[in-house]
Amino acid sequence: MSISLAEKTRLEKKYPEVFKLNFMRRWGLLVGLGVTLLYVIFCWFFFNVGPALQNGKWDRAAIYVQDWYSWRAQPRLRFADGKVTAEWSSRGQYAKGAEIDWLTSHADGTMTATFDSDDRLDVSTRQVDVYLDGVAYPVAITADGAVAPADAPSAIRQDRQKVLVDFGFAGQAEIRGNQVTVQRRFLGWANFLYDPRSPLWGNDLFSTVGLVFSGDRINPAKSNAQLVLDEWLGNRVWQHGDILTKLMQTLVMAFVGTLFATLVAFPFAFIAARNITANKPANWLMKRAFDFLRSIDMLIWALFFTRGFGPGPIPGIAAIFFTDTGALGKVYAEALENVDDKQREGMKSVGASPAAVNRFGVVPQVLPVFVSQSLYFWESNTRSATIIGAVGAGGIGLKLLEAMGTNSDWDKVAYMVLLILMVVFLFDNISNAIRSRLIGPTH
Repeated sequence: MSISLAEKTRLEKKYPEVFKLNFMRRWGLLVGLGVTLLYVIFCWFFFNVGPALQNGKWDRAAIYVQDWYSWRAQPRLRFADGKVTAEWSSRGQYAKGAEIDWLTSHADGTMTATFDSDDRLDVSTRQVDVYLDGVAYPVAITADGAVAPADAPSAIRQDRQKVLVDFGFAGQAEIRGNQVTVQRRFLGWANFLYDPRSPLWGNDLFSTVGLVFSGDRINPAKSNAQLVLDEWLGNRVWQHGDILTKLMQTLVMAFVGTLFATLVAFPFAFIAARNITANKPANWLMKRAFDFLRSIDMLIWALFFTRGFGPGPIPGIAAIFFTDTGALGKVYAEALENVDDKQREGMKSVGASPAAVNRFGVVPQVLPVFVSQSLYFWESNTRSATIIGAVGAGGIGLKLLEAMGTNSDWDKVAYMVLLILMVVFLFDNISNAIRSRLIGPTH
């Protein structure tokens, strides 16, 4: 359909904003995309993203990821008096004297470490035979160290006086002139139920369930169910009891800090709201107080209170309380400033006192919003309490930092991360259910 030139001119004069778009309306999207692209390029070079990616220890990162879902047995096969003997670290995954199916001692003083059906090490004090896909590659043991054969594949690598052998996921080996360090990897978490010193060591989940319902007591002094619980919580390697206690501390920090912040922010928000308290200096001072409390990050508050009270849950509760009082106070005040004044006017018209006006004319309007916001902050603080715990405020965050600091307990790190995820998921569903009851389901 076409229109006349006169009609077009009339429409252009009547609606100039439609026919004569300014520069930003016409090209604003492209300009925004271009600026964003330039900013990304600037950040790429300013922060040296390319060299950082190129120099990243990706092989080490892969090992760390594997440590989350698998474990490594790491014996040292030492050469002494013409024999090869296995020594284990203090974190040995096997009970003393336990029979290890992949590590075999022979009568002639040699040992065999099996990695796969066709991959193994035959270790003696003079030579280590490395079998890869069933083919033997002899590594000589000399006074100057270990020497790899000339025809060795890429999985066998000479590194100065030692030889490194890569068996893939199954493990690695480091051959020196006086010992062979073996890393044998297995899926799962070692000794998750019971540590090697427990009388229940070696029982898996199914056998443990069978023990619980068995009539024959292992320890006459207590039931099998009590024994299983005590041995699991007292696991010296995984420290389930201590980790669960620290997790409860984290939850208490989040709940108590959020509760106190809600109780304090609620009345002060009425002072900050301009339509509730007709006093501009009081409004300004209260809002600036809220700004001060929330402008300092929770982590900074945690560091401050840790210096004052020492490590423990009290600094964590105080940090959450201070930060959330400012944030909730601002949110509550904005909700109060947007209430419907008709209900307040109705209460005033019947001669109600100011307290009654706020109680029956304002609170019913904003209470669902207040509760919903507090529940969201409670859910968020469950995660935040983990972070502030890492700086000394206690809780599972401190245990998580300790496990990461060892650089060898990544399986324990994965365990605590899963616990945190489960708790956050549970609290998220509880919070959503309560909010749905208060303000109706969201679609």
